[in-house]
Amino acid sequence: MRKLMTVLLPIFLVVVMSSLTTSSSGAAKSDKSPDVVRELQNLTVYIDRLELRPDGGVLTVDTIEWYTGKEAEDVFAKMEPDAGIDGPPDGYYIVNEDDRLERYPVAANAQVLMQIYDHTGNPEDIDISWNEQVSLEKLFSLFQNTGVLDVREFPYHLTIENGQVTSIVQQYVP
Repeated sequence: MRKLMTVLLPIFLVVVMSSLTTSSSGAAKSDKSPDVVRELQNLTVYIDRLELRPDGGVLTVDTIEWYTGKEAEDVFAKMEPDAGIDGPPDGYYIVNEDDRLERYPVAANAQVLMQIYDHTGNPEDIDISWNEQVSLEKLFSLFQNTGVLDVREFPYHLTIENGQVTSIVQQYVP
């Protein structure tokens, strides 16, 4: 019996140790998984809602596909074969086949660039001001003020870094 234990104990230890090594290498692999999230990601979206928080905020968005130029013409021809026109009228084309909403945290120092919004409450004062930087709080207030110009009707380009939105750029649409 003692000889059997002397033989089985080392085998048992080898099996246990190899399973621990496999588990720890599996853990190492999962530790690398967040690196995928850290990659730079760019999305074009319609913003449904912006919630402000002390650490920034949360965007609830509907992701869209934004096409321009030749690519817009090709997608338009495929999606709208009976439109009666050669291509998208303004040189861009939007596809929104999935209206599922997603939520993304927004960094407190996120850059927000607007192209057009209501500055004064007077429709005649609304004019394009390319890449005008505003605060996240200002964007929030613009989303609440939809009387003259509803900024929710414009697409936005988001840059996501380390799992947080770091840039929000309004896309002007004629």
